[in-house]
Amino acid sequence: MIGNGAGGWLMGGMWLFPILFWILIITGVVLIIRWLAAREGPVSTVPAESPLNIVKMRYAKGEIDKQTFETIKQDIEGSDHEK
Repeated sequence: MIGNGAGGWLMGGMWLFPILFWILIITGVVLIIRWLAAREGPVSTVPAESPLNIVKMRYAKGEIDKQTFETIKQDIEGSDHEK
């Protein structure tokens, strides 16, 4: 028998260190991914335009005439009062 037996205990416990190492690595990667995902926030930070603003822009661009604009505007404002 070579040595005093302490090497046998150390060698028997050496399998634990690689497992702990990989657990720490995987945990670190998961935490970094969660941190990055939380940091980015919502995909779109641009507020949605109101229907009336969209119609105003279409009228300003000349896509619709005044009568169509007024009709759509009345429909939009009428639907707001129904809510």
